[in-house]
Amino acid sequence: MAEFTLPKNSKITAGKHFPAKGAKNTRTFKIYRWTPDDGKNPRTDTYEVDLDTCGPMVLDALLKIKNEIDSTLSLRRSCREGICGSCAMNIQGTNTLACTRSIEECGSGTISIYPLPHMPVVKDLVPDLTHFYAQFASIKPWIRTQSPAPADKERLQSPEDRKKLDGLYECILCACCSTSCPSYWWNGDRYLGPAILLQAYRWIVDSRDEDTGNRLEDLEDPFKLYRCHTIMNCARTCPKGLNPAKAIAEIKKLIVQRRGV
Repeated sequence: MAEFTLPKNSKITAGKHFPAKGAKNTRTFKIYRWTPDDGKNPRTDTYEVDLDTCGPMVLDALLKIKNEIDSTLSLRRSCREGICGSCAMNIQGTNTLACTRSIEECGSGTISIYPLPHMPVVKDLVPDLTHFYAQFASIKPWIRTQSPAPADKERLQSPEDRKKLDGLYECILCACCSTSCPSYWWNGDRYLGPAILLQAYRWIVDSRDEDTGNRLEDLEDPFKLYRCHTIMNCARTCPKGLNPAKAIAEIKKLIVQRRGV
């Protein structure tokens, strides 16, 4: 399984695919290609897309390429509404969602599309997120309680406590932030990364959860938490406008408070 690292693959070459004759409003897309079964090195293929017969989003162009020009192109997509996070990829050097990034936003000239950086690649634009999801599972992302559940109602929280989850629960685990973080590139085997730490903080501040102490103790580790150097790539690239760096800082603050410092 190949690992995609943008600088290393910037010199790869490929073939060109052109639209039908007569198309006037076209745009060039340069797309990373790699197939594990053919034994060949990664490459980029260039496609000319007729924008007059294409939707406005980058995902529309990718699906047009796959459906009408080159059916061998592989990518993930599902909801088309920026909710599932499936179509996360690197577009024009920025990790984002292909379904919410418009072609017009990509400026002029060729649009370059690569898989999420520094992740193993399954095929073409499909990264292997097995380790990422295993890290998510490691924080036990569910309400953990010791007290018995109320017999006649749900576990309730006040509007004020619910508001604390704003800016956290919206995370769709697209991995755009984690794969834009140099600390995650270098220490991804042990550093949880911005996406998972934001998710961890979401459960730490949930007033219905009763295991805050154990959650903080589990995160108090030189690598799990403290590899964050507040570069802020995570906040800049998040397609949902969230701030994982702030959540990480709040976790550190809670740990200090727990020590009684």
